[in-house]
Amino acid sequence: MKLSMSNIAWTPEERGAAYSALAGAGLTGLEIAPALFFHAAEDPFNPDPAVARTAMTEIAEAGLSLVSMQSLLFGVSGAGLFEGAEARAAFEAGMIRAIGLAGRFGIPNLVFGSPRQRRVPEDMAMEQAFDEAAEVFQRLGDAAQRADTVIAVEANPEAYDTNFLTTLTAVTGFVKRADHPAIVTILDLGAIHMNGTCDCLPAILPSLMPHLNHVHVSEPNLAPAPAETQALVPVLRALQAQGYDRAISIEMKRPDTGLRGVEAALCRLVTACKAAGADHV
Repeated sequence: MKLSMSNIAWTPEERGAAYSALAGAGLTGLEIAPALFFHAAEDPFNPDPAVARTAMTEIAEAGLSLVSMQSLLFGVSGAGLFEGAEARAAFEAGMIRAIGLAGRFGIPNLVFGSPRQRRVPEDMAMEQAFDEAAEVFQRLGDAAQRADTVIAVEANPEAYDTNFLTTLTAVTGFVKRADHPAIVTILDLGAIHMNGTCDCLPAILPSLMPHLNHVHVSEPNLAPAPAETQALVPVLRALQAQGYDRAISIEMKRPDTGLRGVEAALCRLVTACKAAGADHV
């Protein structure tokens, strides 16, 4: 397992101290929201060479590498998967933009959340939505494959203002329907908590594994994560038992305590890994 953390947990001004904290805790991965990582760029999805070089050098000096990207449709106006041809074109263009950035910087995983951009209109049957979305994601999968990355579809609970792919079961079914090697699944523990399906996780992991490419250690509403070390231990044990060897990334908002909260979250994650006997780098 490659331990990592998302940069949504700190401000761009705090990045140096945050990178040092990750390195000090033994983490080697970094998940990014482009607008925060390439904060000095006029267009964070197309950073100029100087800005890109500075950002990449800073993480390399801390022994970190990019493992995932989120906030894929940040700054894209009018995008909607099910809201007509113009909105869908904006949606696909935004996703292609993110895929291009991933290809440029060798980012192996893209987390597709964007709950509001995937709401199904009341007059559209859910079966039709699944079919149309699968067709779109097959095209996006082709682009992702060319860029040597994958799109990990995330379950977003209804509380996040969406009605499409709100559970891990629905996401798993959708990924199978899309039937594309570059369309995969992310396990988001916060969504599992919010949907009240934590107890089911060990049972569904075996069926999830063929498509699982990323794990978010998160809490409802992106509260500091993991909230409790011991609650994470059985999840890590189960993942290791299934042979999961990819990134496990803390995803949380910037805590009220700032970098102290980041350091505390890192400590809880590493402690849980050790308690689980999980191999990690």
